[in-house]
Amino acid sequence: MATLTFHGAAQEVTGSCHLLESPAVGRVLLDCGMHQGGDAVDRMQDEKFSFDPGAIDAVILSHAHLDHSGMLPRLYHEGFRGRILSTGATRELLDVMLHDSVGLYLRDLERANLRRARRGKETLDPVYTMKDVEGALGLCAGFSYGESVDVGEGGVLRFHDAGHILGSSIIELVFNEEAKSKTLVFSGDLGKGDSVLMNEPSRLQHADVVLLESTYGDREHRGEQDSQTQLRDVLKETWRRGGSVMIPAFAVGRTQDILFHLGCLHHQGELDNWEVFLDSPMAIAITQVYDRWLDMLDGDDVRHLSDVHKNTLEKFLPTLNLALSTDESMAINRIKGGAIIIAGSGMCTGGRIRHHFKQRIWDDRNTVIFTGYQAQGTLGRILVDGIKNLKLFNEEYVVKANIETLGGLSAHAGQSGLVAWVGAFEPAPRTVLVHGEPRAQDALAKRLWQDQGLKVEVPARGESIVF
Repeated sequence: MATLTFHGAAQEVTGSCHLLESPAVGRVLLDCGMHQGGDAVDRMQDEKFSFDPGAIDAVILSHAHLDHSGMLPRLYHEGFRGRILSTGATRELLDVMLHDSVGLYLRDLERANLRRARRGKETLDPVYTMKDVEGALGLCAGFSYGESVDVGEGGVLRFHDAGHILGSSIIELVFNEEAKSKTLVFSGDLGKGDSVLMNEPSRLQHADVVLLESTYGDREHRGEQDSQTQLRDVLKETWRRGGSVMIPAFAVGRTQDILFHLGCLHHQGELDNWEVFLDSPMAIAITQVYDRWLDMLDGDDVRHLSDVHKNTLEKFLPTLNLALSTDESMAINRIKGGAIIIAGSGMCTGGRIRHHFKQRIWDDRNTVIFTGYQAQGTLGRILVDGIKNLKLFNEEYVVKANIETLGGLSAHAGQSGLVAWVGAFEPAPRTVLVHGEPRAQDALAKRLWQDQGLKVEVPARGESIVF
């Protein structure tokens, strides 16, 4: 008999991790993501697996975002030696993202241990190292959408396009148990239908159990074209004030969408004379990965690129400057106005964006533009919620910069998109909501009941279901 236990992204958005146990497939993790928010060193010390990593047979990844993949090095560190299965593009993105994530963690740990030593406290050992990143990557195998992959003694896995980021997938796992065929579908993170670079999420029609993300289960998004218009207007107003724009950007997905929209505004003659800086080594590396996979992205939008630009997002925006080194990042501080600064991290939990806040968030000529979900407990979330004073690098700053949110650039489907996607299944499957905060899940559950008569389940972390 198959059981599913929810070890993360259960009544919360980050930390996606669900354990399937069945004689047919063994012990399989759907995602192995980290929780986000708060101090990275403290968070990693508190993260614990409530299962034996050495007993896991395989990990199936929906996509490369760290809240779905970031705990893979620690899983390896604690004994996992099974297979890690994903799409080929996800495998390529993981190489960049895991190295960057662990590198940041180890640098933060070094600084934290220096402070602890000064105070006479015991230093902390790392919970994983670069060696564990290499070990985990060595277990990865990438596959194409629709390809059949054997899992365990009686399971068949297929990935379908989720339309969320490059390589993102809906997971379909079919296995035989007690002389019956059972189908589990995990939505992963579903994209919006009008995303400029992504395809629409694939619609599946049969499942016994569906795990459905619910990040934006309580709201709708503006259209991509409306968001480009809003971006244009915000930029023009900030230009009029003589300010600069800071965009906390997720290295995978949102950065590439932003570059595409800015490129469109440039070619339409509506970008004024902004200097654009991509101040994130990881985002630069990820954009280069996107360039290698452009042929699998949304054909309609990619066809808008000229022959010169269709193979590179970077050159689509001629005013783009790449800031790889720390010195190049610091040099941006000398520009007092007219700079668009795209920097990580997307939720402002670390990275170079916090240093740019230090230089500019207290100036009311400037603007901060958020383009993606901000999890509870993150600096991005408290800024969106309207905090007026914040502490950065042990100093107090007043928040006078204008705070804007481009909801239409979200990588997630809104409520209607989620309802339509799950409504394609016939007959209606047993539906379990994951990857969402309680308010969003309650709203989505109500809508699904009203529209489809579908009664959903909303497990808490640590709960299990049997099917």
